[in-house]
Amino acid sequence: MDMTTSIVDNNFRKDVRRCFEQQAYAIPARWLYDRRGSELFEDITELPEYYPTRTETKLLEDHGSDFAKAIGTGRAVIEFGSGSSVKTPHLLHAVKPAAYVPIDISGEFLEHSAAMLQDDFPDLPVYPVEADFMKRVELPDAVADLSKLGFFPGSTIGNMIARSSVDLLRSMRETLGIGSQLLIGMDRIKDPAILVDAYDDSAGVTAQFSLNLLDRINRELDGDIPVEKFRHIAVWNDHYARVEIYLEAQDDVTFTVDGTTHRLTGGKRIHIENSHKFGLCDARLMLRAGGWTPLCEWSDEQDYFTLILAEAHPYKHAP
Repeated sequence: MDMTTSIVDNNFRKDVRRCFEQQAYAIPARWLYDRRGSELFEDITELPEYYPTRTETKLLEDHGSDFAKAIGTGRAVIEFGSGSSVKTPHLLHAVKPAAYVPIDISGEFLEHSAAMLQDDFPDLPVYPVEADFMKRVELPDAVADLSKLGFFPGSTIGNMIARSSVDLLRSMRETLGIGSQLLIGMDRIKDPAILVDAYDDSAGVTAQFSLNLLDRINRELDGDIPVEKFRHIAVWNDHYARVEIYLEAQDDVTFTVDGTTHRLTGGKRIHIENSHKFGLCDARLMLRAGGWTPLCEWSDEQDYFTLILAEAHPYKHAP
């Protein structure tokens, strides 16, 4: 086991123990993405109810010439939370990068997807980095002197509360450097029924994705949580403009995790994910708070989803 994996495991253990021992009953959404979770999420992106992936992919397909004009060519593309990198080829074809660096917390899945992308771009240097991108990431020496474009699709920024989102944007700025650009996807506020359906599909794939977190706890932290006694719940919280995802105990349950016994009463919920949605003014303000100046925006005809290109300018100390 390498040092990165050890750190990830220790952080996972710490967050899970905090959930149950401190009765916080919340686990950060990033732990949903082990290999099985990443595979299930790719299945989610193909569901009819899940509009974000196909809408964002269409934007990437349709605006390649706009990206080339606004971004230029020859940059190192740094993708945060790359997953399967299924959207990435559209961007790479448009901006003709000098290198590609996918960053993901799921090392095994990362290596597989990086190898598949390398097959499609045999002349492109690919440098996968297994890391938690929530903090500053050390990039490979091979891209140190290249101009950089961060790529953060999928409205993953919406999984975090505002404070954490701004912290992440600042750490991305530190990772990429002054003068770098960031192309980020942001899901827009819309009819709550459309939003809830996207996170609670009729086939139950999203439920499998959520419940896999309990399987991961059992597998990696020597747990015996009765997964079958929990159910996936998605609700729209208008006050916070977000879909909230919970795992709810359907009966009283007793289980052990990491050597400690815990009890939950029936109806108790574990908060495992938020998916915030944004108005354009919200999105611009968040980027500026994180040290990024918005440059260009592209939205679909229904305003379901927006891609924003921003740049890391030097900080100003006066208006």
